[in-house]
Amino acid sequence: MTEFMTATFAVLFDFKTLGIFVAALFSGLIFGSVPGLSTLTLAAVMLPFSVYMETHDAIVFYGAMYIAGVYGGAATAILFNIPGSVENAPTALDGYPMTRRGEASRAVALAIVSSAVGGSISCVLMMLGTEPIARWATEAIGPPEKLAIIAFASAIIAGVGSASLPKKILSFGLGLLIGTIGTDPVGGMDRFAFGNHYIQSGINFSVLILGFFAITEIMVQGKAYVSQTGEVPKLVIKLRVFAEVWAMRIVVIRSTLIGFFVGVLPGAGAALAAFLSYSEAARWSKHPERFGQGEPEGVVASETANNAACGGAMIPLLALGLPGGAFTAVMLGVLELHDITPGPLLLTEKNLLVWMLYAAMFWGSLLILMLGVLESRIITKLLHIPFPLLATFVVVFCVIGSFSIRNSILDVWTMLAAGLIGYVLRGRGYVLASVVMGVILGQLGEEALYQTMQLIDYTPSELMGFPIAIVFFALTLAAFAFTFYRGYGRRQGSRTT
Repeated sequence: MTEFMTATFAVLFDFKTLGIFVAALFSGLIFGSVPGLSTLTLAAVMLPFSVYMETHDAIVFYGAMYIAGVYGGAATAILFNIPGSVENAPTALDGYPMTRRGEASRAVALAIVSSAVGGSISCVLMMLGTEPIARWATEAIGPPEKLAIIAFASAIIAGVGSASLPKKILSFGLGLLIGTIGTDPVGGMDRFAFGNHYIQSGINFSVLILGFFAITEIMVQGKAYVSQTGEVPKLVIKLRVFAEVWAMRIVVIRSTLIGFFVGVLPGAGAALAAFLSYSEAARWSKHPERFGQGEPEGVVASETANNAACGGAMIPLLALGLPGGAFTAVMLGVLELHDITPGPLLLTEKNLLVWMLYAAMFWGSLLILMLGVLESRIITKLLHIPFPLLATFVVVFCVIGSFSIRNSILDVWTMLAAGLIGYVLRGRGYVLASVVMGVILGQLGEEALYQTMQLIDYTPSELMGFPIAIVFFALTLAAFAFTFYRGYGRRQGSRTT
């Protein structure tokens, strides 16, 4: 409690940090709401510029932006049937029908309150859970265990997403391949460098994020650009919404737990949490036939879960150095730019920094109660800004940001090439988040593999002396088996019937 209060004073009573915190909340809400300008796009664009911030300001900025951005897309999902991000897609299933029957205010209010409740409870669980996991990791996690955990995370990523199983596996494999470009960390041999000094240093992770997420998204939205017009719904938030959410407290508790624990799984993310929670709400409901027709429980389940996933996603990032999704992968890049290595020792070496992140996410979740109403009213006006103007603004910042990383024009060309490749891959159904996760986990896994093989003297049977590693390797095999069963077994069964 003392650490939390100290961090709260550091965030809210330092004018510069407070200004960054408020700016992050507003930018997260706005970018999360405008289709084509997701919070992930903003995070990628701001990544090179975060190096000019003080470390604690950069962490506060990204933590607050993360919380606000996940809610942000709910407003457009409810009012216009346009989810700002994929994790808000289930919200549109019942939120937009509520708007069409004149209940826009009720739907937005339910989304705001449930988002604040889910995010706040998740942050409390994050504060309670990260330190024990980090302490356990310090004592029990060595190279073999880390290798096994990375393998398990890879198996989970292979099963996440709506793409076909081969495309999900190929996406992750492409990321692994990109991660090998550069110099062999052990032998010092060039890999896919072709004698080029620029390539020998490896493909910069920040440049890849800018290309895959920002440039690709702009290209996709540019192709599908259609002017959005329509009457702006009048929003009046009434206090009785708190009583409605309380009446659905079982849905809130279940969705919070689903969101938090799905968020802890590396590679799962808020989107999976939202869809899973929505399906569970429909399964346990006394009136499942109402879902998709304007059922308030659908809005509450989706928005509670996707915000609860934010706190869960911080645990593998801070305690184990493993990003829980695409946004936390960008946060990993922020930490690396500030020479901070996430992992078990982070809580002791950078205690105040970690608690400032906790405080920013907790108070950001509560402030959604106030800012969500304001955001819902102004976002309808921002939707009428011509998309070409917004796209130009983003591309210019991407070019400036990629060049500023190493003052190299080759980074700009790499970013543009990554954007073009990402556009082609995404159009053919491949998963760009899996590519990025493959790059990260591949580099971490390669280091852990080398250390493990040296530790066991290149004798695989010696792994039996590491029971935690054996457990995670077994879970890895089980996860792969379940993924293949779900991808192929059920399809074969449906063909026979």
